[in-house]
Amino acid sequence: MKFFFLILIMSAFVIISCNNQTTLKTESFKVWGNCEHCQETIIKACSIDGITEKDWNIDSKICKVKFDTTKISLDVIQKLIAKSGYDNVAYVGDSLAYSKLRDCCQYERKPLN
Repeated sequence: MKFFFLILIMSAFVIISCNNQTTLKTESFKVWGNCEHCQETIIKACSIDGITEKDWNIDSKICKVKFDTTKISLDVIQKLIAKSGYDNVAYVGDSLAYSKLRDCCQYERKPLN
């Protein structure tokens, strides 16, 4: 009887543990920009709940994010970056935000498709 209860308790623990796991995903995508100030702004745009790691490489223009898919999606992340004024592979940056970027951050805008 004790063995049965021990198995039951362990099974419940395993089921609860599996349900509490976060689903982390890593994605990379291009974000236009020029300099360290761009990097700061892009990283700041990604500084929200659900994003655990973020980086933008100045030379390659590649943004790498690790995020919890139960809290945020890649689409939302790309929209946040565009809202801060930066074009990316999915969205054109907000024109008003772009116009407020420093002169060194005024990159060549991506062509509209």
